Amino acid sequence: MKFRPLHDRVVVRRISESEKTAGGIIIPDSAQEKPQEGEIVSVGPGVRGSDGEVHALDVKAGDRILFGKWSGTEVTIDGEELLIMKESDVMAVLEGKAKARKKAA
Repeated sequence: MKFRPLHDRVVVRRISESEKTAGGIIIPDSAQEKPQEGEIVSVGPGVRGSDGEVHALDVKAGDRILFGKWSGTEVTIDGEELLIMKESDVMAVLEGKAKARKKAA
């Protein structure tokens, strides 16, 4: 199914965090918090300003973002769980690749 968000809304796919702790303990699904990091799948055309012009969004498809714990509305499309939220719910765009953490000796 094809879909596109309207106005200033974005569609986000959550990025799963590791299911193990640093000590190797496996965390069950029921005890894990939902990740607050995601990848933008699709964006709307933008928000209409008071001047009548449509202003494009700052984020684009493929951006990795951070969002609030209670942000967005969960939907299931073609068996995949996604979030639809307003651009204002996006707290930050993660730029560059994540650096590997150094292991403690």
